[in-house]
Amino acid sequence: MSVYTGRRLARLIADRTGRPDLAHDAEVVGHVLPFKVSAHVTDQLIDWSRAPDDPLYRLVMPHRDMLASADFAAVEAARDAGEQRLRLTVSGVRDRLDPYPQPNPYPQPSGRPRRDTPEDGQGLQQEDAETLLVFPRQGQTCHSYCAYCFRWPQFTGETATRPPVSGPEAMTAHLDRHPEITDVLLTGGDPLVMRTELLDAYVAPLLAEERRDRIRTVSIGTKAVSFSPERFLTAPDADDLLRLFERVVASGRRLALTLHVSHPRELHPEPARHALRRLRDTGAVLRSQAPVVRHVNDDPDVWARMWQEGVELGIVPCSMFVERDAGPRRYFGLPLSRALTVYADALRQVSGPAGAARASRGPVMSTELGTIAIEGIAHLPDGPAFALRVLRARDPALVGTLAHARYDPVAQGWSDLVPYAPHDRRVIPHEPLTLSALLPGLGGVWGD
Repeated sequence: MSVYTGRRLARLIADRTGRPDLAHDAEVVGHVLPFKVSAHVTDQLIDWSRAPDDPLYRLVMPHRDMLASADFAAVEAARDAGEQRLRLTVSGVRDRLDPYPQPNPYPQPSGRPRRDTPEDGQGLQQEDAETLLVFPRQGQTCHSYCAYCFRWPQFTGETATRPPVSGPEAMTAHLDRHPEITDVLLTGGDPLVMRTELLDAYVAPLLAEERRDRIRTVSIGTKAVSFSPERFLTAPDADDLLRLFERVVASGRRLALTLHVSHPRELHPEPARHALRRLRDTGAVLRSQAPVVRHVNDDPDVWARMWQEGVELGIVPCSMFVERDAGPRRYFGLPLSRALTVYADALRQVSGPAGAARASRGPVMSTELGTIAIEGIAHLPDGPAFALRVLRARDPALVGTLAHARYDPVAQGWSDLVPYAPHDRRVIPHEPLTLSALLPGLGGVWGD
């Protein structure tokens, strides 16, 4: 599969758009953030006549506004000042873009990075009591990079920012120590960049006889349908991959493929639709999720079409996420209030079979506490508040708990929120549960 990176990507932009300025900007930004674009994306998805404002162009291509104007100017100038100056300048800009330098940043409210990985350490993360995330060593890249990806540091090539990784032995050892785990999610990067024989090395232990009554769901997160559908069609081991999926289903486990779909146009090319048909035939459950981001899908009509068309193709909408506080968030991020409006207005448009989209959750934030959904805006006696519900947590007692954060029209994520605390507690006979009650031991940050 042909891919475009670096100067080759900049030349492609100049050739397809006829605008050398866009190519120059892409080359400058590309020194800081990683970009890789597959031929399928460049030839089948991007509408070059609308660049740079085409949403699929914005999804994968560098744009000067991804950097603060001062940072863009500094990198631009450093290119002519020698390799060492450029390296130091780029390093400083990356540090500002990535305030949580670890492979899977879930910022704490205090701004401290998350460090609590399982005792195996490398390449494993227990999301909750039942779910283990596995980051296969050979799957820590993608067919193309989404420009808003919060895991961008692992794609820069700097060993200090690459995530810890492990082989299947560490995974099985952790499973043996934690019999409560029933669901395993292979993630990355994108595990489907791996050859089937390598992927099989992780899947086969999950199907072993000794785990027959324990492991109920095998999940794989991927964007291959959108970015490289030939993985399921013409790749040398495409048929082997589908047979592996059939083996999982035949074992009695639930195989869930979580497809990262950011825009309905990703589902339009015939190769993608053919790939979806082949995947459905294996018995896999197809789900979709994506963050809501500016320039790409911050429009309820886009989400309604994406859900509607996805359901018609056998994809069950799962989650609308909030952009993480890492990378070019100032470029892609939306206020939570706007994300909530996009989600609610999109749900009102779906009907018929696509009404299944109403089971999707959104907007959803990944936090140190766990996965939290913004349920709506509560109009409480002391003012409006975001109503928040815990969907997943390491502490099972928190799941389903409702809390309130004071409404802030410009807040973009968890770290921007403050607990709802009435000025006069006497006016509220049944005081709402506050975030500080959900976060014992963090009263200095979230105390009333």
